[in-house]
Order: sequence, then structure tokens, then C-alpha cells
Amino acid sequence: MSEALYGVPDVLAYLAGTWQVERTARDVAGDAEGHFSGTTVFTPGDDGGLLHHESGTFTWRGTPRPAERTLRFVPGDDPATAHVLFADGRPFHDLDLRTGRHTADHPCALDLYRGDFEVYDERHWRMRWRVAGPAKDLILTTTYTRPREPLTAARTPSTSPGLPGR
Repeated sequence: MSEALYGVPDVLAYLAGTWQVERTARDVAGDAEGHFSGTTVFTPGDDGGLLHHESGTFTWRGTPRPAERTLRFVPGDDPATAHVLFADGRPFHDLDLRTGRHTADHPCALDLYRGDFEVYDERHWRMRWRVAGPAKDLILTTTYTRPREPLTAARTPSTSPGLPGR
């Protein structure tokens, strides 16, 4: 995408709620590609952060399988930042969306995961992980889209959960 980026003043408020997820997983060395389709739901966690639960179907080489994962997003030093942890509490990466763009690294044994995050607006953001090393050669590209909800008198764009006020 070559769209202008959208700075996020409060990353946990931005992420809270439900997102539709589409992901491609490309094995560069093996010249194969898979696809994940599902949802990610960010709900309040016990630590003042968010619990991220992703579930859906991952199709690899024509075979669909159920897939899910859980992460924890805990508040960073600034509202625009968070520390992302695996479900068991191990650190994954930091996230800073003040400018609408962030790059994070995560070493995994001898492989390196480099994540690029871009926020396009209140309803769209993208995450791209390039995984390189002796064990893996992958590109994982995920788009997140917030489903449109019908507005009611009690729910306007400025009061919808997870969306910054206008």
C-alpha cells in the first residue's frame, strides 16, 4: 500500500475490539504459499493491557486446518506504545505506532523475524514479517480490517470502543 500513514496516540484503544484478518505465508525457499483467514479479538487483560486471540483457517498446499494463537499486549511507557508478549509471558517485540509505522525485530534461535507495521486509518493496518535464517525463509503479510458496525444512538464514531475520538 502506498497510502498515507495514520499516527496512533493510544495503541491499546486503537486495537481493542474485533478485526477481520487475512494473511499470506510465503515460503521463499520452497516457493509455496499459504493463506490464513479469520478474526483477531483484543479484549481487556488482567495486566491493564489487551489479550489478543486470533482464530481462523490456515490453508497450506490445499489443505485447510483450524489455527489460533494468543498474544498479550501490555502498556508501554507511552500510550502509543505496547510490549507484545507470547501467551506464556516471553517477550516477542515492542510496538510504537505514534507515526503509524514501526519496525520490530525478534530473534528466534538462529533466525531473525523483522516486522514492519503500518496503520492506514481507523479501520485498516498491516503487519509484514520477514523471517530469515538457516531454518526459515518466510514472508508473512497480514492485513487487519475492523468490521463496520451499524451506528446507534448509544454508539457513534467518537464512542466506539477501540477507535480514537474524532
